Amino acid sequence: MELKLPAAGTTASAATASSARASRIRYTILAMLFIVTTINYADRATISIAGSALQKDLGISAVQLGFVFSAFGWSYVAAQIPGGWLLDRFGARIVYAGSIALWSFFTLLQGTVGFLTGAAAVTTLFALRLAVGAAEAPSFPGNSRLVASWFPTDERGMASAIFNSAQYFATVLFAPIMAWLVHEFGWPAVFYAMGGLGVALSVVWLKVIRDPRDHPRINAGELDLLEKGGALIDKPVRGQPVAVDASAAKPVGAIRQLLGNRMLLGIYFGQYFITTLTYFFLTWFPVYLVQERGMTILKAGIVASVPAIAGFIGGVLGGYLSDRMVRRGFSLTVARKTPIIVGMLLSMTMVACNYIESHEMVIAMMALAFFGKGVGALGWAVVSDTSPKGIAGLSGGLFNTFGNTAGITTPIVIGFIVQGTGSFAGALVYIGANALMAIVCYAFVVGEIKRVELK
Repeated sequence: MELKLPAAGTTASAATASSARASRIRYTILAMLFIVTTINYADRATISIAGSALQKDLGISAVQLGFVFSAFGWSYVAAQIPGGWLLDRFGARIVYAGSIALWSFFTLLQGTVGFLTGAAAVTTLFALRLAVGAAEAPSFPGNSRLVASWFPTDERGMASAIFNSAQYFATVLFAPIMAWLVHEFGWPAVFYAMGGLGVALSVVWLKVIRDPRDHPRINAGELDLLEKGGALIDKPVRGQPVAVDASAAKPVGAIRQLLGNRMLLGIYFGQYFITTLTYFFLTWFPVYLVQERGMTILKAGIVASVPAIAGFIGGVLGGYLSDRMVRRGFSLTVARKTPIIVGMLLSMTMVACNYIESHEMVIAMMALAFFGKGVGALGWAVVSDTSPKGIAGLSGGLFNTFGNTAGITTPIVIGFIVQGTGSFAGALVYIGANALMAIVCYAFVVGEIKRVELK
């Protein structure tokens, strides 16, 4: 047997490190992001699952319920840029842990609104939804920041798609459970159960999440894979100076430059139109099934999981196809835009539900629409690909500000449409039109997808 020695000038330990199989700690990080995002979206959806029962108990009109649905969006949007700055300043581990604990605590408190009546109940519920929105603000910029740090470019689309698809998995897993809780114990039980679960999860987060260079179980092989693959490992080796983008210290100037970039503006507005579909699903969709299609709350909770499963499958598939296109030599622009445009085309089929009577066919068309929405939900991968180094949190926060403005407009617009027309037909047309506008943004405005360098 021939004994192979390290090459001259190479230490035995370096040779061992370079030949060691790369660890896969990044997948543990991704699993944690998926779990936390699942709870995140389940907590957002509590109000929609409890919505019909809560509306009946508190005597809330459709317009008032629309405003309660929108409360989350107002504060979530307002806190995006401050949340992104906090992530850049203090890191995702600590800021995100505090975010999870706070939004879960405010979710739990919503169960106490049942002890109030009239205007006091509605006002308190609105205020608590505002608090949940503000507390959740750092979540998706934090996800994007962690994916950019922990994943090379040719794995980033899949990683982003997986954490983003948690919004559908949340419905698959928790919608039937929350519907059962409402049916058996009343709507306050949903908020108590989900809030308590989230508070416990914030402790687990602190034990699992670390920066790549700080993680006790990562090896040199995985660190080398991340650095050579384009991961933004901007935390230096201990003792070395920190290299930070000069714009990070000047957030106002950085925001001005980000908003002055045509590609980024197209991405930001595209995310607004795509997120309109998300908020229809999170807020009015269960109500649509109960009020327009005559289902019970329990059945609506179970049926809502079918489009959610399709959305989850579409989300994972979209990320997989996008990364596969990158590895097969397609440009990043083609690899990211193709699933987005095809997915939004499929989402527009939702409008066909206005001409279908069969419940089974309606659910099938909604499943196709949300499968398409999942395929096209690559916005966070695009943010990871384009964010300037050093201000990934701020860039993600600005992106999420645009996107989640839809959390304000969608519930209110649909509330007025439903109350004004007495049906959801116009609402589905509105959602389909937003999918079309997302296509326009990516096809004609965004142009080449590349990382932005700020001055």
